[in-house]
Amino acid sequence: MNCHYACKSTEHLLARRGFLGSMAAGAVVGGLGAFTRPAAADQLARQQKRVVVFNMHGGLSQLESWDPKPGTETGGPFLSIPTSVPGIHVSELLPETAKIMDHLCLVRGVNTAEDDHGKGAYMMLTGRRQSPALDFPQIGAVAAKALSTDNNPLPGHIVITPWGGGGRGNDAAYLGPKFASISLGNGNPPQNMARPEQFTDETEAARHDFRRRVNERFLSRRRTAVTDAYTNSYEQALQLMRQADTFDVSHEPEADAERYGKHDFGRHCLLARRLLERGVTFVQVSHSNYDTHNENFNFHFEQVGEFDRPFAMFVKDLADRGMLESTLIVVLSEFGRTPNVNLYYGRDHWSAAWSVVCAGAKMPRGAAYGKTNEKGTQVVEGQVDHGNLFHTYLAAMGLDSTSSFDIDGRDVPMADPASKPIKELVG
Repeated sequence: MNCHYACKSTEHLLARRGFLGSMAAGAVVGGLGAFTRPAAADQLARQQKRVVVFNMHGGLSQLESWDPKPGTETGGPFLSIPTSVPGIHVSELLPETAKIMDHLCLVRGVNTAEDDHGKGAYMMLTGRRQSPALDFPQIGAVAAKALSTDNNPLPGHIVITPWGGGGRGNDAAYLGPKFASISLGNGNPPQNMARPEQFTDETEAARHDFRRRVNERFLSRRRTAVTDAYTNSYEQALQLMRQADTFDVSHEPEADAERYGKHDFGRHCLLARRLLERGVTFVQVSHSNYDTHNENFNFHFEQVGEFDRPFAMFVKDLADRGMLESTLIVVLSEFGRTPNVNLYYGRDHWSAAWSVVCAGAKMPRGAAYGKTNEKGTQVVEGQVDHGNLFHTYLAAMGLDSTSSFDIDGRDVPMADPASKPIKELVG
């Protein structure tokens, strides 16, 4: 059955059953390059700074997830359940996530004042409003530039999506193509990873030696930022081909595949864990589609049900591996859903009072910051916006969010200079 969204947005032409993929009805309910490594390498892997974003495309309902209001006229049919932290409740659609609440920080007072899909997504991923004067880099590009090491053979910015193919994204803006995302469509490896069979090791080595000598001769006379970017991209692609098994989630234990769930989202979460263990700085995992103008409760029953176990397993595994202290996890969307239910049993776009969830790094554990009123129609305590959140993500990773990047000799602020971090969360 195809879902026809009332907002007529071109972002949401995804078939409902196509998205659910291999999910059956019953499914509702390490390191820097090797598995066996010296202790010093394991310690280095745990200390490496990483960021993971779970992007809940379309607008996840806060009322069916992080900020339930059962028993009210806006609350809907689902109950709230206690979590591992006394006094904090989440929707009953998140039973496994409730068990790991002691690792999470709920930010329940988000107000971004933007109900458009494209603009809202841009704000949440860049920390700024769109401007015709300048495009801004997304959090993945910023993290890759600020946290990645120069000698890492793997890309620093990877996006795992349930659709599409491979290729580079257009999300690094003035930071340059080096920090743009590489997309893994349906979790598949980047395209063209294998060299032609007729090329021997000797032929391949000679080919690249010739290419480098020609490049050096050309660069000695006409070196520019563009030619340097081209050369770097070629060398990174070559290194990436040597790391092809990094993207093969079938190397993970069968027991882990069972725990995460043998559907697309479970596989994507397991792949994200594998990428982080191998040294990738930033991974975004997309889960879609939450634009529930129709049948909001049926959709969230299925979609949040699919999200719950893999996400909980992911957080738990990072904690058990000692990686959570150095890894920031963020669950965001472009906005939330309206407290009022429309005549199609759906919830519409709502950016005035919704929730984002964080875990790991310097974020407080087992916390709920901010509060909405009884019906969830407005923030009554701890209101924050996209700019505050973006600063907070950077600060949680130990970065000075008020600092700047040097872009061609010009200082460009890392985050919106008109905003600041949430001091109650990161000091």
